[in-house]
Amino acid sequence: MPKNTSETSGGQPQVAVPFFNDPDKRAILYQIGVAAGVALLGYYLLSNTLANLERQSIATGLGFLGKESAFEIGESLIPYTAADSYGKALVVGALNTLIVSFIGVVLSVLLGTFIGIARLSANWLVSRMAAVYIEVLQDIPILLQLFFWYAFFYNVLPGPHQALCPMPHVFLSNRGLVFGVPESHPAQKYMVIAFAAGCLISYFMRRWARRRQDDTGLPFPVFSASVAIVVGLPMLVWLLAGAPTAMDTPALVGFNFKGGVNVSPEFTALLLGLVLYTAAFVAEVVRAGIQSVSKGQTEAAMAIGLRPGQLLNLVILPQALRVIIPPLTSQMLNLTKNSSLAVAIGYPDFVSVAGTTINQTGQAIEGIGLMMIVYLVLSLLTSAFMNWYNKKIKLVER
Repeated sequence: MPKNTSETSGGQPQVAVPFFNDPDKRAILYQIGVAAGVALLGYYLLSNTLANLERQSIATGLGFLGKESAFEIGESLIPYTAADSYGKALVVGALNTLIVSFIGVVLSVLLGTFIGIARLSANWLVSRMAAVYIEVLQDIPILLQLFFWYAFFYNVLPGPHQALCPMPHVFLSNRGLVFGVPESHPAQKYMVIAFAAGCLISYFMRRWARRRQDDTGLPFPVFSASVAIVVGLPMLVWLLAGAPTAMDTPALVGFNFKGGVNVSPEFTALLLGLVLYTAAFVAEVVRAGIQSVSKGQTEAAMAIGLRPGQLLNLVILPQALRVIIPPLTSQMLNLTKNSSLAVAIGYPDFVSVAGTTINQTGQAIEGIGLMMIVYLVLSLLTSAFMNWYNKKIKLVER
């Protein structure tokens, strides 16, 4: 038998394929070549950049992170002064970006879901109002909306002496939103622990109730029991601690309020703009997901006597989530990336702090690289969580 043939299972000779004529091996070779080309290009760009920077006596590296920043940041979740390092200033900016993105995502999903369901309402007025909201907010660029809310706080709202008071201990003025909070008390730490324990108990109770219903067919009031546990345990701790009711309430002192929690106009304008804009797109995602469920499913659920709330929670949403989750993930990522526009209205997010750092140190490449890394990490974490959730709630075919 010739050297380039081999015996097959059927006894027929098979001619060996030369290496360059084998598509699988050729594909591997092409991929190795492309990867090597990309690596060489990256090495060339990096070495050329470093050589040019050295020739112009421009500092490189991340050593500047340990130097004194010498600039203040108006809002910070952690203690910070101008005497702290650039590294800590960037951490403050990253935390500011993270908090506005997290709150914005939660509020956008809640508001967008409500508007998306309202868009499908049988009530003509409710449906038309939801449609108008979606069309108007989607068609106005997000940057213009941020400018509108920023101007609203500074040019429309009154000063602290004429602040609006929509409810007790809540004041709205051109200095931002100020509201009262409970005074610090040792019981609050244990209330948080009790709340976390209640959430954990509710999670395992839900799994038990699902197995019980699969085995016996008997339903269990999971929602009401979970609410009772999650709310009841912290309330029990609060009562055992003597039911402390002292409040840290804001009071007008001079030209501004003292006490309570003060949410700046920049943060409020940024959050309003991001939430209202993104919720319009989330509403369309929810509407499309609900409409993807066949009408026969709804009619069958109504035929067995399910109420509208049960119909939505037990029949429509579990099936619609398969369509909703992927585009919803994109909207979450868009909101996180759009938060970088905060620099336009003076909110000290990561882009703003990094820009100030670049201006003072002159190390633009490192600063821009850090911006890219921070937003890449936030996007990857969001995508990973949503992909995990998407696999968790997907319907298993039998």
